[in-house]
Amino acid sequence: MILNQKTNLILALLLTLIVSACSSANENSGAVSNIKTTSIELDVYKSPTCGCCGKWIDHMKDEGILAKPHNTNNLAKLKDEKNVPKNFRSCHTAVTKDGYIFEGHIPAKIVKQFLKDKPQDLVGLVVPGMPVGSPGMAYQNKFMPYNVLSIHKDGSVSQYARVNTEKEQFE
Repeated sequence: MILNQKTNLILALLLTLIVSACSSANENSGAVSNIKTTSIELDVYKSPTCGCCGKWIDHMKDEGILAKPHNTNNLAKLKDEKNVPKNFRSCHTAVTKDGYIFEGHIPAKIVKQFLKDKPQDLVGLVVPGMPVGSPGMAYQNKFMPYNVLSIHKDGSVSQYARVNTEKEQFE
């Protein structure tokens, strides 16, 4: 009987140590992940079968942006409603609660900068096409430099940023 009490006490102490260690690890991992956490939320409209859109959503989440996917078979209608210029469209459209739009494979770093500044004369950003090496478009360690364009309220576009190297997308 005394042996069972000692065994139970030892097991209880071990369990307490394990729970405490797990709690501590979770707190530490939370502190690390909070470094990239922002209050940015995006509703991402995409085709149900598009794999690169899912990878872009993963990139956003990895960088602390809440990106909620919404599958649709009528992206063109949404893009028309959001006034995404027809010749600059890509495979997905992300929309903030404020109504800003992000079309295509824009790096999270640039989305964050744009939303920090919140330019009043712009409705959003676009990366036309699907540049190889952009977030969500990784392919055999290849990279193609690309422009991130501003979409103005009048529907015109201009250069917002230039991404010359893969590394620039993340730093």
